[in-house]
Amino acid sequence: MSTHTASGPTRFDRRRDRKGLGPLAAVLVLLLAFAVGALVIAAVVAAQAADEARDDVASGGVAAETNDHAAATANQSLPLESFAGKTAANAEELAKAHVAYDATMPPIPAGDLVKVHMTLKDMVVEIAPGVKYNTWAFDGHGAPGPVVHVREGQTVEMTLTNGGSIPHSIDFHAARIAPDRAFRDAKPGESFTFRFVAGDPGVYMYHCGTKPVLAHIANGMYGAIIVEPRTGLPPADNEYVLVGSEWYMNGDGIAEPASLDMTKARMRLPDWVTFNGYANQYVTHPLTAKPGETTRFWVVAAGPTNNVNFHVVGTIFDRAWVNSDLTSPPQQGVQTVLVPAGGGAVFDVKVDDEGLYPVVSHAFADVDLGMVGLLKVGNPKGTMSH
Repeated sequence: MSTHTASGPTRFDRRRDRKGLGPLAAVLVLLLAFAVGALVIAAVVAAQAADEARDDVASGGVAAETNDHAAATANQSLPLESFAGKTAANAEELAKAHVAYDATMPPIPAGDLVKVHMTLKDMVVEIAPGVKYNTWAFDGHGAPGPVVHVREGQTVEMTLTNGGSIPHSIDFHAARIAPDRAFRDAKPGESFTFRFVAGDPGVYMYHCGTKPVLAHIANGMYGAIIVEPRTGLPPADNEYVLVGSEWYMNGDGIAEPASLDMTKARMRLPDWVTFNGYANQYVTHPLTAKPGETTRFWVVAAGPTNNVNFHVVGTIFDRAWVNSDLTSPPQQGVQTVLVPAGGGAVFDVKVDDEGLYPVVSHAFADVDLGMVGLLKVGNPKGTMSH
């Protein structure tokens, strides 16, 4: 009985309370409406500020640091204009006249000490037929920088001279060394030297490590260092070095040289993707082999962001040393191997039949943007693309 008596007034009190809260609820609703309105206004202001900030980065922050190379990305909003595939009117003629980057593996220097001297320079290079780009370059070499080829156990003495207009550095993935000492920034006009023992066999990337690293690599500051094992690898008849990378452009580069578009770089929207810095150059100027020969590819994915999904059309890799691991037995009978951005791998392929064998990244969006070449075996007639 006592329980029943208590429950009746309780239900009555709740109804009375709800009725009494009417004005308060109205006030709360009104306050909530004001809050939602304020949030909407804040969101609009924030979006506008973010867009302006992105433009400031493109035209001021990064441009100031990169000597105005990215200034033309100012006042740019999404969607971004793509300059993919845009070349000069006489592109075929220019492609034939282009001197292809020599992909042939250089010899190993003699002696225990290998001295390497690179001078960093601002320079204009061609990255596709008639397409010019403002790079920062190692050794005045363009992109990629020169191949450093040593044997396990040799000491590398690296002297870096900054002939550019902003600070730069060099980061060797093959080195075991304190980066704050060896990979520090060099001011314009400054030179410094450091040493490391090449103790880990493999194919590695080197690059500028100055912030923002994305900008410095995207502007062409990368290359390959190859450390061969003391015991060597199985014999190969031909050895080629391929460095994959992307270009992100604020213009088509035809009327005047393009520069870096940092917004595209951050959004992973390249205009061109290349082997050794120039789109399709090994289609017009194929790498060569004779029937029955073994060809070895030393592959680095410099990025700054894309992987290289390495594949040779029409054959299978007889041996593949992945992740720069030349101390473990290679994989055999492999079709396609992922080389991650910042990584490397080595591939052996023996081709018996004469023909044209496309060399690609099997991420075919990159093939469309220029990451394709040919291995010309023998003297086949005709042409081939992929």
